[in-house]
Amino acid sequence: MNLLITGAFAWTKEEIEHLKSLGHKVVLMQQESAQLPCDYDWIEGVIGNGIFLHHQIEKFTSLKYIQLTSAGYDRVPMDYVKEHNIKIHNAHGVYSIPMAELAICGVLQLYKQSCFFINNQKEHKWDKHRDLRELFEKTVCIIGCGSIGNECAKRFKAFGCNIIGVDLKPYNSDIYVQMLPIEKLEHALYNSDIAILTVPLTDETKYLFNQDKLSCIKQDGVLVNIARGGIVNTAALIDALNNNLYGAVLDVFEDEPLSADSPLWDMKNVIITPHNSFVGEGNHKRMLDVILNNICSHI
Repeated sequence: MNLLITGAFAWTKEEIEHLKSLGHKVVLMQQESAQLPCDYDWIEGVIGNGIFLHHQIEKFTSLKYIQLTSAGYDRVPMDYVKEHNIKIHNAHGVYSIPMAELAICGVLQLYKQSCFFINNQKEHKWDKHRDLRELFEKTVCIIGCGSIGNECAKRFKAFGCNIIGVDLKPYNSDIYVQMLPIEKLEHALYNSDIAILTVPLTDETKYLFNQDKLSCIKQDGVLVNIARGGIVNTAALIDALNNNLYGAVLDVFEDEPLSADSPLWDMKNVIITPHNSFVGEGNHKRMLDVILNNICSHI
């Protein structure tokens, strides 16, 4: 297969040579926004992330295979892909572990008032905090029970939490006390201390968490968004943080980077990371395994 690979994955020379040894002709394009180093019609397969944001997919007239280095499909014109029977894979399972760890880390920072103690440490100030929370026996609602959601569920369950799942296509799993369809999301939120968003961004999930949904979360609940910013209405979230929510752990936002004048930055009950939850030292090996397994299966 004629493969265009991009700098969305940090290829080593040895890894590129291994692809070639499998019988593929390989061209590397470091920046996906740059001019293609080959003709569009030469390319039969693409391994990258946002290349179709910069190059119209219609120009790739020989395209039959796409391997994404992202978990989401929102940077790809999926209607076109389906219409032309192009085989597509995402980075299934690659980023689930670090993302789940960040979800745990963020909630614990809020529950254990880490910012309070960090600020006191900077000031060499010995001051106890008497309002710390426990994860034990809290009810956690995972919205989107794919690989990322499942890794979150496993880790919160290890802390003694009760795990409820909500998914577009519910299924049976021992990880969850129960799994409900998306139509019963509000019912699940009424009973939840923590809601974790790991659902993909689609037309169906756009602004899924509006004022109504945010008000359904149990009083003093926590919202964690490690999915996509567009799933949450920002104005409604800010209002909820000033009223019913205990706090939020936010890694993704409607507009990125988050504007410097956003009130979210200064809210003491918000933990912000810059779309960074996917980062972990095991990602490279996991991503390479996914790439090789999928491309070998395609052959």
